[in-house]
Amino acid sequence: MKVLVIGSGGREHAIVEALSRSAKQPKIYAAPGNAGIAQLAECVAIKDTEVEKLVEFAKTNNIELTVVGPEASLAAGVVDAFRAEGLKIFGPTKAAAEIEASKDFAKRLMVKYDVPTAAYATFSDFEEALAYVRKGTLPTVLKYDGLAAGKGVVIATTMEEAETTLRDMLLDTKFGAGRVVIEEFLTGEEFSLMCFVAGNKVCPMPVAQDHKRAYDNDEGPNTGGMGAYTELPFITEEDHAYAMEKIMQRVADAMVEEGTPFTGVLYGGLMKTPQGIKVIEFNARFGDPETEVVLPRLKSDAVDVFTAVACNEEPRAEWSDEATLGIVLASKGYPGSYDKGFVIRGTERVESKLYHMGTAMKDGELVTAGGRVMFVVASAPTLREAQAKAREDIAKIECENLFHRTDIGNKAFK
Repeated sequence: MKVLVIGSGGREHAIVEALSRSAKQPKIYAAPGNAGIAQLAECVAIKDTEVEKLVEFAKTNNIELTVVGPEASLAAGVVDAFRAEGLKIFGPTKAAAEIEASKDFAKRLMVKYDVPTAAYATFSDFEEALAYVRKGTLPTVLKYDGLAAGKGVVIATTMEEAETTLRDMLLDTKFGAGRVVIEEFLTGEEFSLMCFVAGNKVCPMPVAQDHKRAYDNDEGPNTGGMGAYTELPFITEEDHAYAMEKIMQRVADAMVEEGTPFTGVLYGGLMKTPQGIKVIEFNARFGDPETEVVLPRLKSDAVDVFTAVACNEEPRAEWSDEATLGIVLASKGYPGSYDKGFVIRGTERVESKLYHMGTAMKDGELVTAGGRVMFVVASAPTLREAQAKAREDIAKIECENLFHRTDIGNKAFK
């Protein structure tokens, strides 16, 4: 069996690794892949947004299943293009992916179908947006209404910060022309609940918690994610049941009702507030870095699970009881500007899973090639053991231009 995975990050490395464990022993291709993925799959020099080339490759090579990683591919309409050619693909259509691509679309859907979320207003005019913020309370949440690679959200704690952010989002070219969703600021613990979804059939994955800020104690700028772990002691069985019924299932049903049924992974970015669980955001694909701590726990055959979703059949998945914890190694300067090309040594001594996020091979040596570079993910019977193992393995990796957070998972021990 031949499988194609679209994307080039740690998330795609985790997807490829899960597929490689399948009893069906698929031949795996990755477009474009990375240096770590190349150890498990054949990498193809096609970008994740080159839709026509991806379709052509899948047809020429008789690809039986394609799995989409990044949001940019979904927004480019890769699923629609594959389906138009009768090719089997795991991921939502461009219309269904609007739940991530447009914050306003997601908010309107939640209000219409009574899904718990923060109060909000949407603006395209800078002066109107600024006037709205001035009337409200701080902090306030400002979200760019479009794709911003997980960084288009700012929690403004001062009026100056709010004004600068609105200027960036509505007047400058930092994000592109667009709109801003302004939301009330919610307090509580954030967590991620990803589900395999095929129309109104919803199958949950283990809940995870991401760490967005660059530095320890949740300080510094927002990033794509500096680490993650599963399971979460503060999420009870009742919490989980509520989130599944009132949020994930309700949204899957709403998408069917709206004529844009969802297939693929629906990611719920949720918060446990004093008033109950509420939605912060939805993503239309596997979260990164959550995928890298969730998929190692998949006991079911990944080919079977992905195929069921792609064929709009009931997805079923079994998960191990082990805890997982992952720590990201990032280039110094990330999420701002950073240098690339630094040699990485010691990876062969790492016993945990090691997912490549931004690496390349240069003159036979592994080098840094992105902001987030590698992700060490340890599994153990308890979270404390997983944390200790991940820290041990992080210490084995030698590179002069990497940094990492030392407190990933600490929130679980409070």
